[in-house]
Parts: sequence; structure tokens; C-alpha cells
Amino acid sequence: MSHVLLLSLLTCLAPQGTAQQEPAQVPPPKEAALPEVKVKGKKTKDRERADGPVKSYRARRSATVTKTDTPLSDVPQSVQVVPEMLVKDQGMKSMADIIRYVPGASMNPGEGGRDQPVLRGISTTSDFFVDGLRDDALYFRDPYNAERIEILKGPSGMTFGRGGGGGVVNRVTKRPLEQALTQAELSLGSWQDKRASVDVSDRLGTQAGFRVNAVAEDAKGFREGFKLRRSGINPVLEFALGQDTLALVGVEHFEDRRTTDRGIPALNGRPLDGARETFFGDPSQSPSAAVVDSLSAKVETSLAPNVLLRNALRVTRYDTLRQNVQPNSVVDPATRLMKVSAYSQSNLRTNVFNQTELEVRGRIGGMEHLLLAGLELGHQDSDNTRLTGYFGTATTATVDASSPRASVTRWAAASSDTHNEVTANIAALYLQDQITLSSQWKAVLGLRYDRFSVALDDRSSANVDLARTDKAASPRAGLIYQPNAASSYYASYSYAFLPSSETLSLSASNADLKPEKATNWEVGGKWDLSAGFALTAAAFRLDRADVKSKDPNDPTKLVLSGLQRTDGVEIGFQGQVTERWQVYGGFAQLDARVVKATGGSATSAAVPAGTQVPLVPRRAASWWNKVDLSDSWALGLGLIHQADTYASTTNTVLLPAFTRADAAVYFRFGKQNRLSLNVENLFDRRYYPTAGNDYNITVGTPRRAQLTLSCCF
Repeated sequence: MSHVLLLSLLTCLAPQGTAQQEPAQVPPPKEAALPEVKVKGKKTKDRERADGPVKSYRARRSATVTKTDTPLSDVPQSVQVVPEMLVKDQGMKSMADIIRYVPGASMNPGEGGRDQPVLRGISTTSDFFVDGLRDDALYFRDPYNAERIEILKGPSGMTFGRGGGGGVVNRVTKRPLEQALTQAELSLGSWQDKRASVDVSDRLGTQAGFRVNAVAEDAKGFREGFKLRRSGINPVLEFALGQDTLALVGVEHFEDRRTTDRGIPALNGRPLDGARETFFGDPSQSPSAAVVDSLSAKVETSLAPNVLLRNALRVTRYDTLRQNVQPNSVVDPATRLMKVSAYSQSNLRTNVFNQTELEVRGRIGGMEHLLLAGLELGHQDSDNTRLTGYFGTATTATVDASSPRASVTRWAAASSDTHNEVTANIAALYLQDQITLSSQWKAVLGLRYDRFSVALDDRSSANVDLARTDKAASPRAGLIYQPNAASSYYASYSYAFLPSSETLSLSASNADLKPEKATNWEVGGKWDLSAGFALTAAAFRLDRADVKSKDPNDPTKLVLSGLQRTDGVEIGFQGQVTERWQVYGGFAQLDARVVKATGGSATSAAVPAGTQVPLVPRRAASWWNKVDLSDSWALGLGLIHQADTYASTTNTVLLPAFTRADAAVYFRFGKQNRLSLNVENLFDRRYYPTAGNDYNITVGTPRRAQLTLSCCF
């Protein structure tokens, strides 16, 4: 009921004006303009392309949810676009930086070795995409080559297939520009952080262009023994093949090497006090490495004025290693002793994905239609090896919390460790129709059918080979009401299936289990409060059914019996409040809990009903401001608030609520040069933003400064 009242209030407050905004109706058939925009690279008048740069904090279009270039007002689902301008203004260098200003999202530390967002209460390691194609290996991503990052909240199996129960994160990479660009940035920061990047784009005659983005960074950290070194380069070539066909080819080489930091343990239900810099385990024996090589290609051709055919291919090879010596228990309050354990895990993965899509615009039955038909084919091959760290003859070491160092004497395969190769084959068909029912009503209908087949070749001493095939249909439906050009209201239903082998982790415990199911019911509104400022609001219920958990009668097996539910309200705002004041932020109120026990009855369940889902604060808010004081000077100020939340499903360790302030000063000189100073955690608050469990708690970064010189040539 509170959700409905809130939306009703926002509806009353929303403006009823129309004249100065982009029309809310689906754009008329593009006819000759379509090949000009898509093929020849001419800029769209009065708006950005869905795959083009956003010139302010506000984005107007997206191609992530519907796979077509669509105004955000015509998308019946929550989408948060983080543009490159915001990334640069805040000095963001990771997915964790980007997620922190997205309402309804948080970040799991991912065992210190990977990106793992929590979207509407569902934690995920595999729901990452690059230009709409799957990028699901376990590593830390860098936004150096991203035009924008789009976070879709709520399941969308119709668009992306398996997974994505709480949403997905899609990076839209940079493409060649119409005009020459040469930009270089150099950053120096706390703890010997040094980072340099370049962005170069130019034309090769009238029919081709290129763009190269590169980055290199070397840093230490406030945590004992932490080191980080990463680099990446991404050249892209775009060229015309005749009058109506455009091709795009790119390659990327990216490396990330760092210390795997699993954080600190808890004592008496709270993070251990006084352990801000202390490393538990051994940082010298905790390396993490990722080497990513990819090839991408895309061809778009206009078959007729209203018919577009495109094919996209992405081939990626991931070579990752995560080794860590880390806390393995909470601190005993009587003895102040705790346990430390260790493991080493390597993975060599190859992804090959191809999408072929046909887009047709036209009138049928007196209504405008934008039809999309698609075929996705994919193959994944994953070679996994896991070893256990031994402390003498034992797999754990007992240490005092005041002196928690422990070193591994040997690495060897234990009986529970894995050595296998997993292959997966994916085939999917999907069909979507975006319909203009009248001048004020629109609908989006879609259906996707997936076949997901996985086989495991066990090379360990157990030698148990496994296979499973899941077939699933993923529907989506949305209805949109637009009483005027400044307001849009919607109601939607979306669905996604989460197979047991979603992350290519097939095992004897889950090979016989059917997929989990994620369903989302949502109502929302989107308003243009001025020419450059937008407000969005959504109320939703997201159910994750048939949740996997350990069988209480046999811990070696999993069962499907649980139901996790998230009820929530999310509000977002972005854009120019005035000519000199830009803002970006939002608010989320979420209630995520287990409503049906997992693992058996309420008395013997692994996770009983009523348990609050970890890492989902009931309230979270963010607000970033940038104010231009003059043509040369600007100030930035941001606030992030997070209510307390539990570290795990035990609901025994609480991460305290916190509020953090960030600030920035910008000085522009010359035509396009800027010197900026960013300060994170301005007042040096002690806080704990996230946790992997009750004894792997992440310590918030102390006050950190970063000075960046950006020059255009």
C-alpha cells in the first residue's frame, strides 16, 4: 500500500507541461534516416543514440532492455545509466565505484577476486555483458573503455537468457567519433596510486574511423601488503561496406593483478574493532590475476527503409587465478582466537557468442510496431582447478586476532577439490514487439526460448562425469501510459530462469535440480521535470522461487524448496537542475527476506523463514552534485548513506549503518583541459560497506585523495 501511495504522490507532483520535451511517442519510421544514423555515422538530431556518448548526467535512450534504440520513457522497467561524464567527474575506476550511486544495488566483495553486485537482493557473479553479449568470467572490470554502464534492475530473461534474476550490468564500449579526439589523463593518488589513460579517435577518409582506448595503473592500498597493477588496450575500427552497411571490429587485451583481500572477521556480532589495516592470513600468498583477450565484430545493414539486419560476434578468452589465505571463523570472545584457511583456484575459460537480429518497423492493424526477431548461439568452455592450502598437515591454522598472520606450507588437492572441464552450448530464439496502441498508450511484449546444455568432464580421482540440459521460455510484458510528453507510467511483468549450472559449476549436488525462477511485478513512473532533469520511481515485488540450499538430512546434496522475496521502492534522479548544477542519485527502500524456508521444515532448515537477505539495507540513498562556479571552477559533493545490514544469512553479524561524504574540485584551463582533485570519504569515517560472510568483512577505504590532469590535443 505504501508503494501505491508514494507513486500517487509523485504522480501529483509530476509536471503536466509538454512543449519543450522530446515526444513521448515511439519515433516514426526512420526510412532514409535509419541508414544515415546507423551506417554513415551522422549524428541524430536533438538526441543521443542509445550507443552514443551522453553529454550530461542524464541519458535519454538505451538499447539494453529492448535491444532496440528506444527512449527510456518507452522502457517499462527500471534502468540506471551511468554515463562517462559521471565516471570521470567522480574518478570511478571499478564496478564497485559505479554501483555505489545506483539505488537498489550494492556490491558483494566476491571473495576478493571478482565483481559481484547484489541487485534487488540477488547476488550474482555472471550477469555481466559487453555491448549486449555475455561477459561472465570471474574478474574485476575497469570502465576505461566504456561509453556508459547500464544497470537493468529486475529479471529480463527475454533479453539476456539464463540468469539475471535481480538484473544485469551491461557495458557499452566506445566507438569511433565523427570528429578527431586525442585525450590523455594522468592521476596520482593516495597509497602510491598512479594511473594513466588515453582515448584517441579519428577518421580514415569518409568511410572509416578508428578509436583506441588504453589504461595502466599501479597502486598500493591502506591494507597491509595490498598491491594492484592493471592495464588494458582496446582498438576499434569502424568502416562502411557500401551505402547501407556498417561494420565494427575491435580487440581488447586487459590484465588485472592484485592482492586477494578477504577482509576481517567479526567479534560479538560486529566487525572486529581496531583491524582497519590488519591483513588476516598472508598477503604474499594471496595473489589474484586475470588476463582477458577478446575479439568483437558487428555488422549492420539496411535491407529496406524500415528493415535493419545486424549480426554481433564476441569471442573472449579468460585466464584467471585467485589464491588466498584468509579468515575462516569469527573471533572467539573468550580467547580471541580464530581460524585461517587457504585455497587456490584457477580457471581458463573461452566464450563464443553470436547474435543475429532483424528489426522491422511498420503499421499493422492501424498501430505502429517495432518488431525484433533474434537468434543467439553460444559456446563456453571452462577448465577449473582448485587446491587446498595446508598449514603443516592441517587445512586450518589457529591464530590470535591481534597477530593473525599464517602461511601455507604446501598446496595440494583435497578430496573436495575440483579438477574438471565444463562445456556449455546455448541456443535461443526470441521475438519482441514494441507497439504504439494510441497517442498515449504503448505496449512491449516479448518471448524467448532457451536451450542450455552443460557437460562436465571430471578429471579428479572421483571421475564422475555429469550432464544436464535445461529448456525454458522467458516472457515479458509491459504496458505504458503517457498522458503528455513529460510523463510516462508503466506496469510490467518479467521473468528469468536460473539453472543449477548457470555459472558452469555443475556438480553431483546440483545436476538433478531444475532451474530457480525469478519473477518481477513492477509499476513505475518517469518524468521530465525540466529540459535536462529527470525523475524516475518504481515499486516492485521480486520473487526468487525454488532457491537452492543444502539438504539438512544430507549436506552433500542440494534441494529446491525456498522462496526469497524482495519488496521495494526505488527513486532515481539525474540531469541538470539549472544550467550550472547537475545531480545524480537516488533512494531505495527494500525489504528482502526468506518467506519460505530453504532446506526443509522451518525447524531444520538451512535458512529459516523470516531470515533477512544479507547485503540488502532497508534504506540506501546517494546524492552527487556538481556545480559550475564559473567558466573555470567547479565543485563536486556527494553523500552516500546505507542502513545497517547483515553480513550473511545467519543474521548474527551486523554491518553498522554509515554515511559517507565525497568531494571534488575542478579547474578548467585552455579549451578542453582540466585539473581535478577528488576526495573519497572526506571526513574519514570508519565503515564496513559489504561482506562475503560473517568472517570476511570489507573495511571501507579511509580518506583518499586523487589528483587528475586531463588534456585534449
